[in-house]
Amino acid sequence: MNQRLEAVERLAHNVRQSNGKWKKVHTEFINAQFEKAYQAINKLVKEKNGKKKIMQIYRIKNEKGYPELLKE
Repeated sequence: MNQRLEAVERLAHNVRQSNGKWKKVHTEFINAQFEKAYQAINKLVKEKNGKKKIMQIYRIKNEKGYPELLKE
């Protein structure tokens, strides 16, 4: 537990000392994660039974409720 607390304290210290620079790095990281997920979904939807696989992964029961996710 002490290691976690120390890690959080180091992160908080670094964020305070960065004068807002951490926001850009953090935003780029998060955006990259979303982009990778979108790329994987777009690739999967083009495969045979791709829509069905996506629906299973995300536990989607109403296909019409996710037209953007399941578009080809």
